[in-house]
Amino acid sequence: MPLSDLAIRKAKPTGRTQRLFDGGGLYLEISPSGGKWWRLKYRIAGKEKRLSLGTYPDVELKPAREKRDEARKMIAAGIDPSEQRKQEKLEEAAVAAATGDTFEVVAREWMARQTVAKVTSDKNRWLLETFLFPEIGPFPIGEITPRVLLDALRKIEASGKLETASRAKIKAGQVFRYAMLEGKAESDPTASLRGALKAAKARHHAAITEPAKIGQLLRAIESFQGQVVTQAALRLAPLVFVRPGELRAAEWGEIDLDAAIWRIRPERMKMKAAHLVPLSSQAVAILRDLHALTGSGPHVFPGLRPNRPMSENTINAALRALGYSGDEMTGHGFRSMAATRLNEMGWNADAIERQLAHAETNKVREAYTHAAQYLAERTRMMQAWADYLDALRDNNNVLPFKARAG
Repeated sequence: MPLSDLAIRKAKPTGRTQRLFDGGGLYLEISPSGGKWWRLKYRIAGKEKRLSLGTYPDVELKPAREKRDEARKMIAAGIDPSEQRKQEKLEEAAVAAATGDTFEVVAREWMARQTVAKVTSDKNRWLLETFLFPEIGPFPIGEITPRVLLDALRKIEASGKLETASRAKIKAGQVFRYAMLEGKAESDPTASLRGALKAAKARHHAAITEPAKIGQLLRAIESFQGQVVTQAALRLAPLVFVRPGELRAAEWGEIDLDAAIWRIRPERMKMKAAHLVPLSSQAVAILRDLHALTGSGPHVFPGLRPNRPMSENTINAALRALGYSGDEMTGHGFRSMAATRLNEMGWNADAIERQLAHAETNKVREAYTHAAQYLAERTRMMQAWADYLDALRDNNNVLPFKARAG
């Protein structure tokens, strides 16, 4: 029985893929996540094949039937519509390559105009070059349909990289929206792919937040038997709770030990905005000791390779050496530790967020005025936090909640 618009609208996803047949080889495929795709099943040269005719509701029932009829005419004439489509795409890619409006060209232009931290820039380039350019890079960006993009993303998904597939979809969307602003594309095909990919299991940075366990961790850090520089980084991490990349690449030129302040340059921050870290007396003491060892070079925590900072894996590797698995504690977890405990201790939530360098805005990227918000309160908070950690490490009795916030 042929399909109707009402039957299509009423069709709901189930736990398995459904196929609603219309006639002449045309059917609507409904995925468990709710995506709906028109497909044509046909035979040519003795082989059964399938042709994608677009997604519903972008392509409604009547246009889908028209596409089916056009494809069947080609089949009757001995032309394989799938092969014809591939040839047309190759021709379009050749034209786009000549005009410069391929997905890859536009994506590289977008990357060049981004003002993000180097680590973010490197990740963007890796994601695009590894997963998207090989699949859709040569095609005209204005001609890439939701189905073409989905096929590329499904290949990533099929390899088990669910989170990577999701990130690739987000990155592609950013490129397409840039292309729309530049007049090189009229739409963003990722908008039609909501729910089309399998959801990746949420990943959270493991963190220890229970006071007694924090004390145990701090005592373990004090007993660390590895490199002196690594132990200093471990000791400093909970006191400053910056992002791991900001800590490991710290430079002596940023730190004023006499003024007890660490001024991180905008280009080193995730959101490209300057950041100030008030240093507690405990943090200053650690840095003064370390300066005698590494102060002759630019990096506070130099790596084994000349003129390079500590490796990004060093802190996590040290935590593993102390017996903490990746599900228990990570270098990034010191931020969650501080955020959780400081909020429970009653400190100003806005001051905590500012110290975590959250909610930064483009308007203030080149100024320290935003970085200095709540600075007096943050200075008191950082010293109180260091004193609190000392008490936990020494196993002294401390108030677990609603500590006086000054």
